[in-house]
Amino acid sequence: MKKIQMVDLKGQYEFIKPEVNAALQDVLENTSFINGPAVHAFQSDLEKYLGVKNVIPCANGTDALQIALMGLGLKPGDEIITADFTFAATVEVIGLLNLTPVLVDVDPKTFNIDPVEIEKAITSKTKAIIPVHLFGQCAPMDEIMEIANKHKLFVIEDNAQGIGATYTHKDGSKSKTGTIGHVAATSFFPSKNLGAYGDGGAIFTNDDELAHLIRGIVNHGMYTRYYHDVVGVNSRLDSMQAAVLKIKLQYLDYYNERRKQAAIQYTQLLKDHPNVITPFRLYDCNSHVFHQYTLRIINNDRDGLVKFLNENDIPCGIYYPVPLHLQKAYTHEGYNEDDFKVTNQLVKEVIALPMHSELTTDQIEFIVSKIKEFLKR
Repeated sequence: MKKIQMVDLKGQYEFIKPEVNAALQDVLENTSFINGPAVHAFQSDLEKYLGVKNVIPCANGTDALQIALMGLGLKPGDEIITADFTFAATVEVIGLLNLTPVLVDVDPKTFNIDPVEIEKAITSKTKAIIPVHLFGQCAPMDEIMEIANKHKLFVIEDNAQGIGATYTHKDGSKSKTGTIGHVAATSFFPSKNLGAYGDGGAIFTNDDELAHLIRGIVNHGMYTRYYHDVVGVNSRLDSMQAAVLKIKLQYLDYYNERRKQAAIQYTQLLKDHPNVITPFRLYDCNSHVFHQYTLRIINNDRDGLVKFLNENDIPCGIYYPVPLHLQKAYTHEGYNEDDFKVTNQLVKEVIALPMHSELTTDQIEFIVSKIKEFLKR
């Protein structure tokens, strides 16, 4: 059995090496390193894949979130509701823009933002909601959009972990995550389901006017060189990364299917264990692309399990060990611990197992055997 990796980027590269090397060589030879043909080609391919009118590539996923917010004309002090249980970038950009993050609890089954808690948190200052498709699981977008429409709020999808997931609406129609809200942001960090070989990100929207504004923001506020029409930033996806992403986009559905199959195998081997809650998924599994495979360890020693797995050369992760409302940068006296019962419980129980498209059956069986060995103690 080969060494177990949390994410096997080398194995993935070996599978597509000739195509990637040729694409990178092409960029080197045409020397169009910024906004070159590779960027435009990838942008076009991603628009077709998602079924969205506008993809605006940028430098990274955090920039994508910030720029999406910048395009909405929000004012300092405006409140943005988002989940307490997620990576800090989601609230980081809210703070950077002098907006006010309002953190709410999540659904214990899906780990995604709870629409009931969104509704309770809305005030006269609320201007937007940022649902996160956490770990690759679709957030409840129909309910979120109903709330947003009722209160005239923007919805910015944080799709950094969910690219390729398919959301089934109440009427049976389907949409890719990142195409349902007013605007969305994603990350192409190397470990993502669609990852570059460095940093990268993109913004998605079906609003042509908003897309035009955002295209200026990502490029110093310019539409014509040296004429700055809006306040902008310098956030561009470089051509080398775009070339890699164009190749990998062709394999995204395959990568996601491999992750789903690995997740199904994990779940079959761990189901009905009294100390384990496996990830929720709908029957067809299309609403979850398993950026992470995250268990809940109940009535047992989660931290001891982490140590035991590491001692057996099995990498794992705790995403996330501290709720955002308790992070020094984002805590304030207005939060009530009773409002975060689910998140406070999850941070004590969650553990993410190795998950990537190169996982093998024998690796999964070994990982599960060691989990069961520890939990028998």
